[in-house]
Amino acid sequence: MASRRAASSAVAAVLSLLQLGVLCFPARQFHASEPPCGYKSCPGTQPSMLNVHLVPHTHDDVGWLKTVDQYYYGDRNDIQHAGVQYILDSVVEQLQKDPARRFIYVETGFFYRWWRQQDQAMRHIVTQLVDEGRLEFINGGWCMSDEAATHYTAVIDQMTLGLRFLNETFGECGRPRVAWHIDPFGHAREHASIFAQMGYDGLFFGRLDYQDKARRMKTKEMEMLWRASDSLTPPMADLFTGVLPNGYNPPDGFCWDQLCNDAPIRDDPQLEDFNVDDIVKRFLNVAHAQSEVYKTTHIIMTMGSDFQYENANLWYKNLDKLIHYVNAKQSNGSKVNLLYSTPSCYLQELHNANTTWPLKTDDFFPYADDAHDFWTGYFTSRPALKRYERLSNSRLQTCNQLEVLGGRRSRKGLFGEGGSDSMREAMAVAQHHDAVSGTEKQHVAFDYAKRLAAGWGPCQVLVSNSLAALSGSDAPRVYCENLNISVCPLTESSPKFTMNVYNPLGHAVMWPVRLPVNGTAYGVFDAKGSPVDSVVLPVYQASREVRGHKGYAINELVFQVQAPPLGFTTYSISLLQNGPPPTPLENKAPLSIQNKFLKVTFDPDTYLLSSLSNLETKQTIKLSQNFYWYNASAGNNAESRQPSGAYIFRPNSSTPFIISKMIKVDSVKNAVLQEVRQWFGPWVTQVVRLYKDSRQLELEWTVGPVPVGDGLGKEVITRFDTNIRTSGLFYTDSNGREVLERRRDYRPTWDLKQTEPIAGNYYPINSRAYIKDKDNQLTVVTDRSQGGSSIADGSLEIMLHRRLLYDDVRGVGEPLSEPGEDGQGGLVARGTLLLALTPPEKAADLHRPLAQSVVLQPLLSFQQGAPQSSSQLEFSGLHAALPPAVHLLTLSQWDRESVLIRLEHQYQAKESKSFSEPVTVNLQKLFSTLEIVGATEMSLGANQWKDQMTRLDWKTSSGEQPQRQSPSDPSPWDVTLNPMEIRTFLLRVMQH
Repeated sequence: MASRRAASSAVAAVLSLLQLGVLCFPARQFHASEPPCGYKSCPGTQPSMLNVHLVPHTHDDVGWLKTVDQYYYGDRNDIQHAGVQYILDSVVEQLQKDPARRFIYVETGFFYRWWRQQDQAMRHIVTQLVDEGRLEFINGGWCMSDEAATHYTAVIDQMTLGLRFLNETFGECGRPRVAWHIDPFGHAREHASIFAQMGYDGLFFGRLDYQDKARRMKTKEMEMLWRASDSLTPPMADLFTGVLPNGYNPPDGFCWDQLCNDAPIRDDPQLEDFNVDDIVKRFLNVAHAQSEVYKTTHIIMTMGSDFQYENANLWYKNLDKLIHYVNAKQSNGSKVNLLYSTPSCYLQELHNANTTWPLKTDDFFPYADDAHDFWTGYFTSRPALKRYERLSNSRLQTCNQLEVLGGRRSRKGLFGEGGSDSMREAMAVAQHHDAVSGTEKQHVAFDYAKRLAAGWGPCQVLVSNSLAALSGSDAPRVYCENLNISVCPLTESSPKFTMNVYNPLGHAVMWPVRLPVNGTAYGVFDAKGSPVDSVVLPVYQASREVRGHKGYAINELVFQVQAPPLGFTTYSISLLQNGPPPTPLENKAPLSIQNKFLKVTFDPDTYLLSSLSNLETKQTIKLSQNFYWYNASAGNNAESRQPSGAYIFRPNSSTPFIISKMIKVDSVKNAVLQEVRQWFGPWVTQVVRLYKDSRQLELEWTVGPVPVGDGLGKEVITRFDTNIRTSGLFYTDSNGREVLERRRDYRPTWDLKQTEPIAGNYYPINSRAYIKDKDNQLTVVTDRSQGGSSIADGSLEIMLHRRLLYDDVRGVGEPLSEPGEDGQGGLVARGTLLLALTPPEKAADLHRPLAQSVVLQPLLSFQQGAPQSSSQLEFSGLHAALPPAVHLLTLSQWDRESVLIRLEHQYQAKESKSFSEPVTVNLQKLFSTLEIVGATEMSLGANQWKDQMTRLDWKTSSGEQPQRQSPSDPSPWDVTLNPMEIRTFLLRVMQH
């Protein structure tokens, strides 16, 4: 199969082909005998007829009601009858019987597993089917990702993983042309932008708001051009987008899977129950009705559904008959033509129609399938899993980077899918729309977390190897998984230890560290031997309760670290025998806490926050904060019987219950930090922290176990109420990148009839949200994906936790009531929110890098004793920090000689006076340990050379047809990035 590889194995054969120092990789050559895959393989249509594109497909969730393994093998059919391996077996067998038949497959993670189990004869058959366009890969990611709770970094990674396998296995014929997101519950603009930059020609999905769909059907706007960026020059982020007519199911009455109950086509005229005429008549009625709401003489029908085609003969036998008998009516004047097709072939016909399309510039959130059924609960469902996924993403990026920086020594002792491979696959699976979304069964959620933990194991070995190679210290290295609850056996028991801080960002970072200890005073020294201000505090009572018997530290050692860009620094920590005692806590709240940047005041009666001031800009806002819970609907409302569940958020009332109006507090002030520890009740606590050199306020919240003994499910929020004049507007990010304006009780695309004033105004927050007026902007940076809204002017609320007592009847079949660690009680969730107050025109300069530092956190590792005398205590993988506007999105080993990098302009156009301008980076001057001898630009998905990437052009209803622009780099090595642009390069490197 080596001759089929386009972007990986071909690299080694052409590394000597250098022109102007830039790698030039030849494309796979097409000859007269080249397989007619892609658009060339599409069947003919009838221009004077209504062409019905029948698309045989299966939707195979990478975990949902069963685990990934159970779905693949067909295990636990008592939960759900589904076995992916049998689907692929059966489909391949049936495709061989008739060259007209087509099938599309989506989830590369499942196909990869199946492919590895096939012999060469079967692989040859499948390759021929792919070459002839009869088996077509659509979407191509490892999974079909969620769009609300995913971060763009992880989305790009999981797409790249799937696309690379298809490219290396099937070459150009394995490259998907169409994105296929038929099941996610709302659609993010950033996803569309990513697909466009990966070279896709179109996107089809199945779910959109019921009001939006009704309007689009009336106006024939079920298909459109989605302009998915305000910053990228059209058509860079333009993507043709179509709404499928039946979600992703067949039309009613035409399902012929073994899981279906519809009658087969009985075409023996001698039979009493001969039904061909009836089926043809009903099908023609369905086709004509569908054509009334679409714009061209082509319509698409999805002939398949969840885990269908395990016995593909049932489907194909009936579809063959349907096509035959419906088309036979053409001799009697019928103008309907049926054909086996694919989404790509359907898209090509829409393009050939040469018509204009409506333009969309907002997104498809929130999604509702009925008046009281808003799918906005899953923005927060399973908050601990959401946090673990985000933390795992940071670890994966660190693992990838250190594999490159440490060179071959980093993989010492690792074989097969060691190192970053297993972590990469675990993270890819976690992006699935029933994984990080929190909409899976409990045992499946445990399996996702288990996979992430198992993936980190080999990565830990790789990271340790790399740090040993770069530092010269091979002493055993320990990673503490539970620092957030004050657990780390090494720091708790060691009188002397070393801490390594690795920073995965391309900019230097300052980061607070809190280490569990049992001593009362410690000396902390940086890599230069200079003392570092530190303080010892008693462990927070809530941390003691959460950790249980995992740890026994009575104190925390707190200090701030500074780490170089893409590198590490080392701190030495020693117990002092005659040091000062820990800073005592005071059982009262101070009137205020402040550093040189911020001042926070507290109400003297309630001890709650009362104001926030930026001392640099002389801004002050009123700011009160508290915790509340919405009473989750049990499905017994007068308006609707819809309960709140894993997917759906439906409060019984628009007014939440306050958890406490008066709180208990402890507080402490010292040279390192000031903090107020707030106790709102037995299941809600918070620490308000202000570090010495911080421009943001940290709020560490702990919620749970959420009590349900009163028979009420609870949706727990924190709410910030200010005097900022918001006029119904607030702002949320899209998958961690561009920010979208939201308006309460409003949709940009249609006249909204608001039926759920709370749930209908909730939006996903991936990394930040803010409210602002002309003078002030309050930004909240989150440490995971959460749902949030501004229900009243000047207010911003974020949902932190959910514990519910009823299933919401969307398939998961169990209430969202996560158990505690002992399998009883309920889940305790802990996290942080960072608050920043700035003038609106300066806000992005702070919250963009702040959000990136939360997403890609420093990795701490520990060694017993003092540093080895020969150790290198500080290292940076960059010659210099990247420009402020530039983010190193990807640095990973591609093959033995090549490295994949992505450089990203992290500011939107006009967002920052300082940084929303083009910026140029020299590739050869980036890395301190790598000599770059060649570079070739690729698509965002890294499965095409950029200069060979072509996409279909589309005209909007305004007649606009943007012209594509080539990058204007000043030299082969100098790369210019415009606002929000991501550029991907395959580098040939030599290790220093």
